[in-house]
Amino acid sequence: MNTTVNTTEPTLSTRMDGFEAPATIAMSMRARALAAQGKDVISLALGQPDFLTPRAACDTAYEAALEGKTKYPPIDGVLSLKQAVQKKFKEENGLDYALDEIMVANGAKQILFNAFMATLNPGDEVVVPAPYWTSYPIMTRFLGGTPVDVICSEENNFSLKAADLRKVLTDKSKWLIINSPSNPTGAVWSKQDLLEIAEVLREYPQVWVFADEIYEHLVFDGEAHYSLAALAPDLKDRILTANGASKTYAMPGWRVGYAGGPKRLIKAMVKIQSNSTSGASSISQAAATAALHDCANDVEEMKKAYDRRRKMMKEAFSKMPGVTCAVPQGAFYVYPGIKGCLGKTSAGGHKIENDQDFAEALLEEQYVAVVPGHAFGLSPYLRISYAADDAVLEEACKRIAKFVEQLT
Repeated sequence: MNTTVNTTEPTLSTRMDGFEAPATIAMSMRARALAAQGKDVISLALGQPDFLTPRAACDTAYEAALEGKTKYPPIDGVLSLKQAVQKKFKEENGLDYALDEIMVANGAKQILFNAFMATLNPGDEVVVPAPYWTSYPIMTRFLGGTPVDVICSEENNFSLKAADLRKVLTDKSKWLIINSPSNPTGAVWSKQDLLEIAEVLREYPQVWVFADEIYEHLVFDGEAHYSLAALAPDLKDRILTANGASKTYAMPGWRVGYAGGPKRLIKAMVKIQSNSTSGASSISQAAATAALHDCANDVEEMKKAYDRRRKMMKEAFSKMPGVTCAVPQGAFYVYPGIKGCLGKTSAGGHKIENDQDFAEALLEEQYVAVVPGHAFGLSPYLRISYAADDAVLEEACKRIAKFVEQLT
C-alpha cells in the first residue's frame, strides 16, 4: 500500500503570470482602504459618471421586471435593444448594420474580450496607441497576443498620426485599437487624421480595427466625433465599432455594451459569449433601450456639467508650477504632465522620481487618488477623472496645488 502523501498544491494557469488588475482599479482600492481608516479621501481614479441613471431608463427597467421580463435573454441581445442600436448607428454614425451584424454584451469590455478571443493567435500583434485604456494591452497579453505601443504625443494632441502607425504595422499585425474620444487623455481624433489612418490600413488588409467609441457624445469646443467605418466604407468589413451605455447615460453598473461589425466576426463573438456569460441582464437591456430612445436631454445636461468641470480643471492645473495640461476635447479626463515636478521632494519626505511616486505621495499626504500615466503607456503624466461633483473637484484641485507648491 502506497502511503506517500502528495504535498503538491493545485496550480493556477500560466496565463495568470504577471496578470494584474488595471491600475485604475488598484488605485481606487487603495483609496477605499484609506477611507475605511477614516481618512478624508477624494478618489478621482475611476472613470465613471457621478450622475444618477436617467429616470426614464430606471422606470423602464422597473416596468420590465414587473412584467416578468426576467428570463434568460437571447445571447446576442433582445430584439428591441438591437433595433435601437441599429437606429442609433444609422442616425448618429452613418452606419448601416443588419441585425445579425449587431450584438449586445455585459459591458463594452466584454465586446473587446469576445473580439480578441475570437481572433488572436499566439504571436499576433495588437497595435495600441498610447496613452491607452489600461485593459487594451492587458487583455491582449492574456489572450496570447503581443501589444505594440505607438506613442501619441502631447505635441500632437495625443492623436495617432498615420506616419507613426505605418512605422509599427507588420505582417504580424492583427488589430489596431482606435479610441476617440480618448481615455485617458480626452483627445478627439480629427477627420483628417482618421482618413490618413485609413489610407495606411488599406496597405494591411489582414488588420482588424477595434473602434472604441464609448465617449462619442462627450465632445466639446465644437469638435465632432467621426466613425472610421463611415469615413472609410471600404474598410467597414474589418472594423468593429464598439459602444455602450455606461459613459453616455451614466449606467456603468447596468453593464450593457454593444457593437456593430462584420457578420462572421459578430457570429464568432456571440458563440464565445454563449459559452461564458450568456446574454446581458434582460432588465439592464430594457433600461438601455429606453436610454437610447428617450434620454438625449439627460445627456445634454450631463455634458454641460462635464464641460464646466473640464474648464475648471484646466484652469486649476495651468496655475500649478511644473505642471502642463493639454485641453481635453472629449470624455471626462484631464491628463496633466508633471515633468517639472520630478527630482523634487514632497512635504512628507517622498522623493518624486516618476509619476508613480507622485501619485502615491499625493494619496498618502493629501488623500487624493489619481492614476499614474505609466499605467496608460506614457509618462510622466497623471490621469484624473472629473466625473465628480464640482465642490469635490474644487477641493481636490486645492489639495493637488498644495502638494505641488510644497515640492522642494
